[in-house]
Amino acid sequence: MQQQSKGLKRGLSARHIRFMALGSAIGTGLFYGSASAIQMAGPAVLLAYLIGGAAVFVVMRALGEMAVHNPVAGSFGQYASTYLGPMAGFILGWTYAFEMVIVGMADVTAFGIYMGFWFPEVARWIWVLGIVSVVGGLNLCNVKVFGEMEFWLSLLKVAAIVAMILGGFGIMLFGISTAPGAQATDISNLWSHGGFMPNGVGGLIASFAVVMFAFGGIEIIGVTAGEAKDPQHVLPRAINAVPLRILLFYVLTMFVLMSIFPWQQIGSQGSPFVQIFDNLGISSAATILNIVVISAAVSAINSDIFGAGRMMYGLAQQGHAPKGFARLSRNGVPWLTVVVMSGALLLGVLLNYLIPENVFLLIASVATFATVWVWLMILFTQVAMRRSMSSEQVAQLKFPVPFWPYAPMAAIAFMLFIFGVLGYFPDTQAALIVGVVWIVLLVLAYLTWVKPAAGKAVPVEQEPSFSHR
Repeated sequence: MQQQSKGLKRGLSARHIRFMALGSAIGTGLFYGSASAIQMAGPAVLLAYLIGGAAVFVVMRALGEMAVHNPVAGSFGQYASTYLGPMAGFILGWTYAFEMVIVGMADVTAFGIYMGFWFPEVARWIWVLGIVSVVGGLNLCNVKVFGEMEFWLSLLKVAAIVAMILGGFGIMLFGISTAPGAQATDISNLWSHGGFMPNGVGGLIASFAVVMFAFGGIEIIGVTAGEAKDPQHVLPRAINAVPLRILLFYVLTMFVLMSIFPWQQIGSQGSPFVQIFDNLGISSAATILNIVVISAAVSAINSDIFGAGRMMYGLAQQGHAPKGFARLSRNGVPWLTVVVMSGALLLGVLLNYLIPENVFLLIASVATFATVWVWLMILFTQVAMRRSMSSEQVAQLKFPVPFWPYAPMAAIAFMLFIFGVLGYFPDTQAALIVGVVWIVLLVLAYLTWVKPAAGKAVPVEQEPSFSHR
C-alpha cells in the first residue's frame, strides 16, 4: 500500500492530452458509425453533427471549469460526490466506467469488421480476442508509454482525415472518373437524391442517437486531470482546441463523403471511408485507409481502457469501489482496473460470436444512453458548483463556462431531448430500457452496500478536498 500514497504519476504532456481527446472522439463513431447516421438523415446529418457538436462543447467547458478548479483523478465522479452528493458521484463514476465498457465493445467490434476487409474467412471474434489482449497489456505500462502510443495513433488518424478531405475536394474539382455505375461526383449529390433532408425531420432526429455516440469519449480530458503536467494550463488549451477541430473533421468529412458518392450508397459493410475509395477504383487507397481505421479502433480501445481504469481508481479512493482498484503498480498504473476492464471487453468477444450482424447498432445505442447520462450529470454538477460559490469565488475561476447560465441550460435540455429520441424510435428503445435498469441497479447497490459501509470505514486516502465546499 506504500505506492498508493504516492498517487498517479503526472506523465501526460499537453500534446498527449490534446491528441488523446481527439483520438477518443475521432474513432469508431466517425469511421464506421457515420454510415448508420447517413442512412437515417441523408445529407442533413451535417446539421446533426453541428448541433450535437455545439452541445458537447458546452459539456466540455463545464467539465473544464471544474477540472481546472480542482484537478483530481476520476475528476467528474469526485465533483459529483462533492456538489450533488455521494450517491450521485457513485452513479456518475460507475456509469462512465459502464460507458467505456460499452464503447469499448463497439470499438473492438469495429476492429473485427475492419480486419474482415482483408481476412473475410476468419471469424470476427478471434480478432476481438486478440486486440483486447494486446491493448490490455499496453495499458499496464507507464502512463507516458500510453500517452505516446495514443499521440502517434491519433496523429495518424488526423493526418488521414485531412488527406481524405483534401483528396475529396481534389476529386470534385478535377472530376476524377469513378468506378463503373457510380453517380456524378460533385456537391449536387447533397440534394440530388431526395433533397437535403430526404427522410424528413424524423430522420434527422433519429440520427442523433448515432451522432452523439460518435462524440462519446471526449470527456476523457477530465479523467486525465490527475496525471496531467500543469493541468491549469494544459486542460484549457486542450478543451478549447478540440471541439472546433472535431467539428471541422466531422462536418467536412461528411460533406466530402456525401459529395463524392450518393448518400444512399454509403452502406455499413465496412468503413464508409474504405467503401467509397474502393468504389472510386483506388484500391491502394482503400488498403491504406483500412490501416488507418484499424489504428483508429486500437486508439479508441486504448482510451476506453485508460478512462474506465482511472475513473474506477477515483471511485476506490472515495470508498465507492473495491479498495484493490486504488492499488498502483510500480509504474504508477492502477493495474487491477486495467485487468477488470479488459475482462469486461471480452463480453464483446461473446457478443460477436452470438450476434455478429446486429451487435454494433445495439451496442452503439446503449453507449449513447451512458454517454449522454454522463454529460447530463457533468452539466448538473457544474451548475451545483456555481450555486455553492460566492460571487467573489466565481470571479476567481480561471476557466469559466461561456454564456452562463444559458449555455448549460440549453445543453441540459438537449441531453434530455436525446433520451426522448432513444425512447421514441423502436431500434433504440432497448438501449433506453437497459440504461434505466442500469441506473436503478446502481441506486440499489449504493443503498445496500456503499452507504452502510461508509459509516463503518474511512475511504482510502482521498485527494485534497475542494477549497470552496
